[in-house]
Amino acid sequence: MLLIVLVSISFVPLLDLFHPGIPLGHDTPDHVARIASFYASLREGILVPRWAGNLNWGYGHPILMFLYPLPSYVASFFHALGFSFVDSTKLVFAVSYIASLLAMYLFASTAWGALPGSLAAVLYGFAPYRFVDLYVRGAIGEHVAFIFPPLIAWGLLKESWGRQSDATAGFAVGLGIAGLLLSHNAVSLMMLPFLLLYGGYLFFFEAKDRLGFFVRGWWFAVIGFFVSAFFWMPAFLEGKYTLRDIVTKGDFASRFVPWQSFIWSPWNWGGGNEFTKEIGISGLLVVGLSIVLIVHPRTDTLRKKLLLVVLAVLFGILLMMTSVSSPLWNAITILQKFQFPWRFLSVAVFILSVLGGIAVSSLPKKYTLGFVVVILFVSIVTTIPMWHAKQYSPKDEKIFDLPYPGTTDTGESSPIWSIRFMEHFPRAPAEVISGNANIAPGSRKSTQHSYVINAKTKTRIMENTLYFPGWNIDIDGSRLNSTEVQYQDPDYRGLMTFWIEPGQHSVMVSFTDTKLRTRANQVSLVGLLFFVLTWCWVRMFPKVIVGVKRRRT
Repeated sequence: MLLIVLVSISFVPLLDLFHPGIPLGHDTPDHVARIASFYASLREGILVPRWAGNLNWGYGHPILMFLYPLPSYVASFFHALGFSFVDSTKLVFAVSYIASLLAMYLFASTAWGALPGSLAAVLYGFAPYRFVDLYVRGAIGEHVAFIFPPLIAWGLLKESWGRQSDATAGFAVGLGIAGLLLSHNAVSLMMLPFLLLYGGYLFFFEAKDRLGFFVRGWWFAVIGFFVSAFFWMPAFLEGKYTLRDIVTKGDFASRFVPWQSFIWSPWNWGGGNEFTKEIGISGLLVVGLSIVLIVHPRTDTLRKKLLLVVLAVLFGILLMMTSVSSPLWNAITILQKFQFPWRFLSVAVFILSVLGGIAVSSLPKKYTLGFVVVILFVSIVTTIPMWHAKQYSPKDEKIFDLPYPGTTDTGESSPIWSIRFMEHFPRAPAEVISGNANIAPGSRKSTQHSYVINAKTKTRIMENTLYFPGWNIDIDGSRLNSTEVQYQDPDYRGLMTFWIEPGQHSVMVSFTDTKLRTRANQVSLVGLLFFVLTWCWVRMFPKVIVGVKRRRT
């Protein structure tokens, strides 16, 4: 019954998405264009799209290699079913929102019971920052990422019990980690340390079989990292070829949050420094209840310690978003890659929901239902103004088949040898910049461009595609070496140029995987193999998981 009520409630804030057109969040229109480019590659048979051929004014862009593919895969699935790109994007937002509430309910109800689970789910879904992601920022990756932390936590909790019937919990850990890594780069790096901390707590204080829990936990975690390696390995290691560290350098310094903004800040659709950062009235009530329980003499001592630790973690997360933490941001370079300190609100929402579940489960039973009802009422009433976009823009689907005048990011994924953004559409797919030749364009796909070039003299050709490692040029079946393809000419920054001898020639320009990307794909295949073999092992030998016999309970 509680689950039905929870699902019903979760639909209400999504009703605004039925409005026709694109919700004009900060990034929503760009996400639709990126998804369309992603789908175009899938339609061409490219299972792991890495190059967005239509973006950046038609010059192409490697953004698909660096930004979370899971939302694009899901949206592409919806589009293949017949939904428009706009509606497919909306469906990803809607489905992931409901799924995140259900995932938190699954974890919290397993840990503390149905009523605390319901409260934790409501806190998780109705935190103001969730509606910032949904209707203000249009942050589809962060929005999808909210599904996986509670799913991973549930898997770890069930694994710590060491029961034979809980074998699927391990797969929740593995697939949850893979899903988190494929949903959002920064959020996954923020969340994983806290999930590791939770795993450590379970190991020392809850696990029935510590050795078994340790082995199984790490085994499934490795599977998760392996399965998602096709994305995170190139995204991390080939980022050095982009403007990422240049564009985002020092960005965090102007994005710190004043303490009072966590208590109250007005709802609006402004930019990163303007939109609300408050944890919500419900969140404040949970913090207040936790403090009361900590100081109350009748609260169980272990519960007091647990509440105190989680409250301290929450305070530490909020601290990381304020200027007090500036020395840490300056000293730890990986923090700077998060760009915005307020991104830690994603972690704060998760921790606050966990705190709510623990706090309510620590109340005397006669007060539990009343407090849950109060939180539910306050969460709904105080967030109603947040349940809609500022406005919607109708879009003709045909525009997503055409070159898009933007990179769909702030330029951080642009090749380091190019300018941050191209500024106009190319006159032609390829041009003569020196000499005399006729160019007859052939087939053109996202990652393959063919031409027949009849050169009357030795001619220099410019392919109007940005160079990035993996692009190759073949003339009459013979591949040009790295010195024969130029892409750092200051007059044609980032664009590929090459010379061609007199005569008629067949030219193929193609984007292929580098050795690193090939290795990353192979690691993911190994991860999938491990997943299948582990599944078969569990089915054949249910009493033994990853070589560790389970205790009888």
